[in-house]
Formats: sequence, structure tokens, C-alpha cells
Amino acid sequence: MKIIVCIKQVPGTNEVKMDPETNTIIRENVPAIINPFDTYAIEEAVRIKEKYGAEVFGISMGIPAAAEMMREAVSLKIDKAVLLTDRKFAGSDTLATSYALSKGVEKIGGYDLIICGKQATDGDTAQVGPSLAKTLGIAYATNISKIIEIKKDAMRCMKITDDGYEEIEIKLPALITVVKEINMPRLPSIKSIKKAKKAEIEIVTFGDIDADEERTGLKGSPTQVRKTFVPVHEVNSVEIKGSPGEKAEKLAEILLSIEV
Repeated sequence: MKIIVCIKQVPGTNEVKMDPETNTIIRENVPAIINPFDTYAIEEAVRIKEKYGAEVFGISMGIPAAAEMMREAVSLKIDKAVLLTDRKFAGSDTLATSYALSKGVEKIGGYDLIICGKQATDGDTAQVGPSLAKTLGIAYATNISKIIEIKKDAMRCMKITDDGYEEIEIKLPALITVVKEINMPRLPSIKSIKKAKKAEIEIVTFGDIDADEERTGLKGSPTQVRKTFVPVHEVNSVEIKGSPGEKAEKLAEILLSIEV
């Protein structure tokens, strides 16, 4: 069995700043971490490997420095790491990202299951997983909270819905997105950290995959940020003084003067 885990590097801070000219996240001098939701995807892939036997690949698209993040993923027990990095991938929206990842997945080949985190903390769109499955032409299920059983050509899962939980069966190969309830991610051991430092991260550029340049990066991104701004939150307060009767009268005047 071969499992591929999609991993994204995100800013390790709540104080994300945007470049007003490019309308992209300013990542310089900002600590980067594995997207928290993806740590649950990594852990679930490793648990499947330990229970059923599997080879686990981690795949990401990002800047060359993201290779260090992929080494961290190796320390969490994934077997091989692949990083898609090229200037032609820069500025990708969720659609272009899904397309580029699909080409990376095809390069790895022979997979049975793709696992993604529910969403990324920097975008919160939850679109890449389903879009990747659609691009690859495979079945998918979102918000998976438990994997019940994996058979040769199918798997049974528990899915969170608006009304509670639903048990589903999905045909393999397939893609699932997982939620926090699915497990508790492990911490890397000292031995695995040392091993990860020596791990070879496979670097894949645009020229290494059979990709259409019109579908990658800004060219392949139909959704673009036109403007970013910080909402202004103003609070105007009025102090009402006087006797209880005078306060009530003044409050009534203020409420009647408000235009609905």
C-alpha cells in the first residue's frame, strides 16, 4: 500500500501581514511551521503503515526553504519527502496549487490513498483536498474523524456532518481530508530527528513534471486578491448622567435618534 500525505508550510504566527503591492503573505522573518491540520494527516498515515503495512510519501509545494519542514515530516515517520518548488508555481491559488500537486502525485505514482489536513491555517479555504481529488479523477471524502477498516479496494470511515456522524465506504484509490478528532499526533524521537537531518528531500521543479504552464502559478489562478485591509473597529460610547428618570429619558432620545 502506498499513501501520500499533502503537507503545507504556513506562518507560525497569528499576526500575518500582507504585501499591499502583491497582495500575498509576507513570509520574510516569519517563523514557518507544518500546517497544524496536516500533522493529523501525517499521524494517521503512519498509524495505517504500522497497522496494515504501507509506504508513506509526503508531498508539498513551496519555496526551497520548505525542505527543512519536510525533514520535520520525516522525523514524524514518513518514509520519503517530495518538494515541488519553482518560480513558475509562485502565486498559485487553490486551483493552480491542486493542479501542480496532482502532477507531483502522478510523478510519485501507484498510490492507494491520499490524506490531507482539513484545511490550512493561513487560507482556511478547505478547497485543495477536494480539488486535488477532482483533478486526479479519484473518489474523495472530507472531514474524516476515524478510519474504521481498510480492505484491498475500499475503506470504511467515520465522517463528521452537520447533523452528527456518518459511516461511509469509499473506493480506493481515494483522497480523504481529516479533522483533529482523528488522532493525537506524536512527537518525534531523538533518533528520528537525527535520521531526518540526513534525509534526502526530492526536489521537483516545473521541468520535472509534465505540466501546463497556463495552469500553474498566477497564470493558472482564476481567483486573485484585489485588495487587503485591516477592518476598522470603532466604538463610540456616551455617558448618561442624572437621576434614573433623566437617564431613562436621555436613553430614549438616543435610541429614537438612531436610524435603522
